[in-house]
Amino acid sequence: MKIFIDTADVGQIKEAWSWGIIDGVTTNPSHIAKTGRKPLEVYKEICKIVDGPISLETISLNAKEIVKEGRALAKLHKNVVVKVPILKEGLKAVKQLSSEGIKTNVTVTFSPLQALLAAKCGATYISPFVGRLDAVGHIGMDVVRQIKTIYTNYGYKTQILTAAVRHPLHVLEAGLIGSDVCTMSYDVLEQLYNHPLTDLGVEIFLKDWAKTQQQA
Repeated sequence: MKIFIDTADVGQIKEAWSWGIIDGVTTNPSHIAKTGRKPLEVYKEICKIVDGPISLETISLNAKEIVKEGRALAKLHKNVVVKVPILKEGLKAVKQLSSEGIKTNVTVTFSPLQALLAAKCGATYISPFVGRLDAVGHIGMDVVRQIKTIYTNYGYKTQILTAAVRHPLHVLEAGLIGSDVCTMSYDVLEQLYNHPLTDLGVEIFLKDWAKTQQQA
């Protein structure tokens, strides 16, 4: 399973990339707004750091404008993936962008039927928002399972990108289901490393090693 970091914080991206576990980046307008910087500056900086798919989101609501935005974003770097909301106009744009060889990520997805439509339009990635579904009383990972079944049934090539991940259990379930990608915040990425038994084991090894030095 590929692991993406979901942020526009360049400092976090640099640090996470140095760990050797990151395969790509997803951003959105909210992440960009938090930086207080001009979007293009942030996008170009991210593209210099990460050698992998980088999802940059369109903000228009009609197909013609989304396609125009998407083409401009795709010209920034070969790794750019154009992120498009799952609207009728959005999927019309995805169909056109896909026909031009531009990679797309269909976002704010909350149902397997939406995912089916995105796949039919040639989306490169589909992004089910599992954490937001959990927050309104649904089991977000069930949607990922259903999407996986539909795509397997019919041989769709669209990759499942599990998004709105809130904790390591979401990451674990995504891996068990067979999600192609899981994108998460810097904080969740750090949590993947943590286990109290690991900390205890290291502490014991160091104490025992110190005893050998004293004996010498």
